[in-house]
Amino acid sequence: MSSKPHVALVAVGAFNPPTNAHLKIFELAKDHLHKLGSFSVLGGIISPVHDAYGKKDLAPAVHRLEMCQRSVSSSSWISVSDWEVTRPGWSRTRATLNSYESCLNSLLSSNEIPPMWASHIVCSTKEEEAEKLNVKLVCGADLLEYFAIPNLWLDEDIDHIAGHHEMVVISRAGYCPEKFIYDLDALTPNKNNVFLVNEWITNEISSTKIR
Repeated sequence: MSSKPHVALVAVGAFNPPTNAHLKIFELAKDHLHKLGSFSVLGGIISPVHDAYGKKDLAPAVHRLEMCQRSVSSSSWISVSDWEVTRPGWSRTRATLNSYESCLNSLLSSNEIPPMWASHIVCSTKEEEAEKLNVKLVCGADLLEYFAIPNLWLDEDIDHIAGHHEMVVISRAGYCPEKFIYDLDALTPNKNNVFLVNEWITNEISSTKIR
C-alpha cells in the first residue's frame, strides 16, 4: 500500500468542443504531482457543464459529452462524467467537486458497481489498498482570472476548493497566476495548496477558435 495521498483530477468547463489542450492539462498535472513525490494520481475526470450554464454558443450537452468521450477513448486513465449535465440545473464547482469526492469514497467502501466514469479510479484505488481518495481541481491559469469577477464565484467556494480539494493550475500565455493568487484575498490563505505548472510548449488553439 502506498503511503502517498491518492488523487483523482477533475476538470470542469464547457468543453465546447474539447481540444488537445484540455487533455494535456491532465498529463501535465499528473506528471507534476508525481515529480513532487507526494501524491499518487489514479485517474482523471472531465466534467462538462450543464446546459443551464447559458454560455453563448454552448452546444447541447449530449453533443459535448459525445465529443469528450471520443476524445478520451484511447486514454487508460481519463474518463468523462455526465454528473453535471444530468442535474436539474447548473452546479457550482464546489458542489461538483464535493459530489465526486463523496461518491468515489463511498464506492471504495462498498461492493456497489461504479458508474463508467468512476470504474478505473475505484479499481485502481482498491488495488493500492487505499481507504480514501482526494479530488483536486485541474485547470488553466485563465480560470483564476474568473475568480476575481464580482458575483461570479463565491469567496467561500474559492476558499473551500483551494483549502480542501487543492488546485493544479497550468500556465497559459498572457496570464500570471502568481499575481492572481497574491491579489485575491479568498485564495491567498491557501496559496500553498495551489500547484503551479509551467507549460513550456504553448498551444493557442482554443475551443473558441475551433468553433
